[in-house]
This record gives sequence, structure tokens and C-alpha cells, in this order.
Amino acid sequence: MSNLLIYTDGAARGNPGPGGYGAILKWGTTEKELSAGYRLTTNNRMELLAVISALEALTKTNLSITIYSDSQYVVKAVTQGWLNNWIRTDFKGGKKNKDLWKRFFALSKKHSIQFVWVKGHADNQYNNRCDVLATTAADGKDLLVDEGYESGQT
Repeated sequence: MSNLLIYTDGAARGNPGPGGYGAILKWGTTEKELSAGYRLTTNNRMELLAVISALEALTKTNLSITIYSDSQYVVKAVTQGWLNNWIRTDFKGGKKNKDLWKRFFALSKKHSIQFVWVKGHADNQYNNRCDVLATTAADGKDLLVDEGYESGQT
């Protein structure tokens, strides 16, 4: 069985400000692009929402997935065990984005996921495409509401 590759990026015009995410799911020669824009959010939330949206788009479970992200925040939270500690302590100390991290954590249990950090705005064509998707979404019309952020529950 081949590995599902997911490339993600998030962007915010101001932090907070209008934001967006982009994701590309690549399975062999098949590719699917996802993106959405939000009227008020943060860059870290969009980086994380890109990963969540890609995982929520999947219709199968128990997949072997490699996620490429230029977000040190997202990659290190998972690979260095920060997230496990945040979950264990219920985000004690005011750790941000609890709503999104809990969504990701539940989704992560359905698959075997490996994270790979990639340098942003460099030579990875898929990361660069995700950046275009994210910034285009952030600059779009009819932006969505980031309920978690705007309600102050993060």
C-alpha cells in the first residue's frame, strides 16, 4: 500500500487578521487541493487547520501518512511530544489552540502519521503551491468565521 502524502501551509494577513490554509493530498498520481479563508484568525491556527482539514477529508482509516509542513509549531508539537503533554495536562498554563489540537489529536489516532518539516518559500513545489492556496484564500471574499478564535475559547 502506498503512502499518502499531505502538504500543508497556513497564512494570516496580520496576526491576528484574515487568514487561510492550503493543503494538497497526493496519493500516487492523484492530487486533491483544499483551501479556505477566515475573516479573523492567527497564522498558527491556519497552519494547524490545514493539517486537520486534510485529515478530515479522508474517507479511509489506518492509512500511512506523511505530512509536510513549514510550521515548526505544528511539527515540533507532535514530533517532540509537546502535544501529548498538553493533552495530559488539559492545556494547563494557557496553551493556545486547544480546540484545534483536540481535533487533530482525535484524527491522528485513526492513522499512522509522520511529520516532516520543510523550509517555507523554498524549493518544494507542493509547499509553494500550498502557500499560494493559503494566501489566496486569506485574500478572498466571503471569509469564514473561525469560531474557536472569535469566541475566545482557544
